[in-house]
Amino acid sequence: MSPPHPEKLLRPARLPEKPPWPDWSDAECADVLKSFDLRTLSPDFYENPYPVYRVLRENDPVHRCPDGSWILTRYDDLLAVYRDAARFSSDKKKEFGPKYGDSPLLEHHTTSLVFNDPPLHTRVRRLIVGALTPRAIADTEPGLVRLVGGLLDAMADKGDCDLIEDFASAIPIEIIGNLLGVPHAERGPLRDWSLAILGALEPVLSAEQEARGNRSVVEMLDYLKGLVAERRRKPRDPETDVLTRLIIGEEDGEKLTETELLQNCIFILNAGHETTTNLIGNGLYALMEWPEERARLIAEPDLIDSAIEEFLRFESSNQLGNRMTTTDVEIGGVAMGPDTRITLCIGAANRDPDQFRDPERLDISRKPNRHLAFGGGPHTCAGLSLARLEGRIAISRFLERFPDYALAGAPTRGGRARFRGFLKIPVRVK
Repeated sequence: MSPPHPEKLLRPARLPEKPPWPDWSDAECADVLKSFDLRTLSPDFYENPYPVYRVLRENDPVHRCPDGSWILTRYDDLLAVYRDAARFSSDKKKEFGPKYGDSPLLEHHTTSLVFNDPPLHTRVRRLIVGALTPRAIADTEPGLVRLVGGLLDAMADKGDCDLIEDFASAIPIEIIGNLLGVPHAERGPLRDWSLAILGALEPVLSAEQEARGNRSVVEMLDYLKGLVAERRRKPRDPETDVLTRLIIGEEDGEKLTETELLQNCIFILNAGHETTTNLIGNGLYALMEWPEERARLIAEPDLIDSAIEEFLRFESSNQLGNRMTTTDVEIGGVAMGPDTRITLCIGAANRDPDQFRDPERLDISRKPNRHLAFGGGPHTCAGLSLARLEGRIAISRFLERFPDYALAGAPTRGGRARFRGFLKIPVRVK
């Protein structure tokens, strides 16, 4: 599909004051369509990808990339793919084999829940969801409140601190660590392992990134083997302990192999950590960019539930997903054959004006808000209720304690296209 003629390009009619929006000419928009390539993204894209996403969505929503893959940016197209798991596969063996070669990263990412189809996906998801019952999640709330309170006390003592290191990243590590029964003294390496393994999912890897990702998988497996062995000796309540539930399997069902068990423990630790860290960090940063919305949320704390949904939509923690066609398909009027690689641009779909009114604006009371931050269909995030609880407790109590928090230095983005978040957000809370 060739780009439309520049005169036919749609230009944004009304843009919000924040975040800054480039005043691109029609020729510059046409150049975006011609040159867009996930393998060669500019620093400006990592800082703010939404102008590029808008050009794609409004002018070439089913866009063919230079490597022959396609990227989808419309909400309805993503929703259709999510709902049709039979024709749009999540299995990544064909895609990741050439990317990683015979390596620990290949074994991990082709065995984890998120990158598989049934029957493995069904077996693992059923076990995880069975442990993340409403009761089990509710049981985590008192400990979560105590954890957040302790982190806020420590931040108050420091005055100048970091939203990510001192707050956002510490919360999911503790919660997921509790669900899997990881001893507190052994949680130190988890964040670095997670960043390295998930960072290896970026469209392009440096040799150092690949080596770090492979090393992290090996180190994490070595640690988990000991943890699993200990849990086999001393099982816990499978209704609340995810690791025990994964070990014993279903009463009348097939148990996971040792490889499946270990690799999906890595997945649970990584997925539960990275996306929730981004939710909390992105949300608190967005409130600094939109001070009128921060004032509303402080004045009306009951808006926290809808605010969490808006943070998920406005700055989706996970910006990109992938599928591969299993047969001849048609998306948005474009025909594709089997084994076609497709990128699902969640960040673009969640700002689609056909689904969301005034989508470039942060609106903490937005309703309806049927965002796709947790995916859709059979692969809807299994931990979404837990992530929402963590975000709600963390952000509401932070605002109650530090309503006047402000930047104390330049924030550092994560520098990744797939997962959108920050490595550092220096703030002053006094």
